[in-house]
Amino acid sequence: MVVFLGFTGVLGKLISLATPYLVWHRMLIAFIALFIFLLIKKQIQSIPKKDILPLMGIGAIVALHWFFFFGAIKVSNISVAVICMATASLFSAFLEPLFFKRKLLKYELLFGVIVLFALSYMLYEKPENKEINYVLGYIYGIASAFLGTLFTMFNGKYISKLDAAKITMVEMFGGVVVISLYFLAIGDLSVFTTPLSQNDFIYLILLGTICTAGIFVWMTEIMRHITPYALIMAINLEPIYSIIIGLIIFSESEKMNLSFYIGSTIILFIVFLDGYIKNKKQI
Repeated sequence: MVVFLGFTGVLGKLISLATPYLVWHRMLIAFIALFIFLLIKKQIQSIPKKDILPLMGIGAIVALHWFFFFGAIKVSNISVAVICMATASLFSAFLEPLFFKRKLLKYELLFGVIVLFALSYMLYEKPENKEINYVLGYIYGIASAFLGTLFTMFNGKYISKLDAAKITMVEMFGGVVVISLYFLAIGDLSVFTTPLSQNDFIYLILLGTICTAGIFVWMTEIMRHITPYALIMAINLEPIYSIIIGLIIFSESEKMNLSFYIGSTIILFIVFLDGYIKNKKQI
């Protein structure tokens, strides 16, 4: 599952569409796939009406999260985008006390400072490729990680009431509606009228079905057999897979300097250490 997640950034780079159009198509395809899945399982009617609007609002946050994630890939590269996403679990350390009324732990604050220094070190020595805007890539990537964490916090309030497929279907629909309203507001109807190229269509189908709708359903099924901690630790490997796949497919644009790999190693180590400490405290 995590290997498939690792292809999300690669597909984002392969798709030639600008970021808003890419996100709109991804969310539409994921919504249709999940709608068909729930229709086959005869579970469409079991979604409470009172939860639909709030979940659509969370879908708008998901859309913004993906705007910044794919925006980071477009202006910089896959490596920058995915390593910034690795900071999401540390953002959660600061947001969880606000959402779930718990104390901020001292070691979480220390980990946050270390990650900040690691990111600063990565930015200090810029790679030689002058065509890539690494600073903007880091800004977009960190914004994406923050929004992804925010979306997870809001989702946490619904996961005990509804399964992931239902939650995600409504959120994908909400994202499509919000982005469609944005296109209508700026008078851009090209997303509704312009046909996709054959390559973009294939990549978007893979992105919307396997890497979006399929992953959420798959993740739910996996949690029946392993602990949430084991799942989180596995998902934390996604940046490693993404960087390796990106280097194989886009060798030149994905090559980074030594400071990036040192900083990335520090960030990934902190993320795993944070998960390990939390797991030990629960035992």
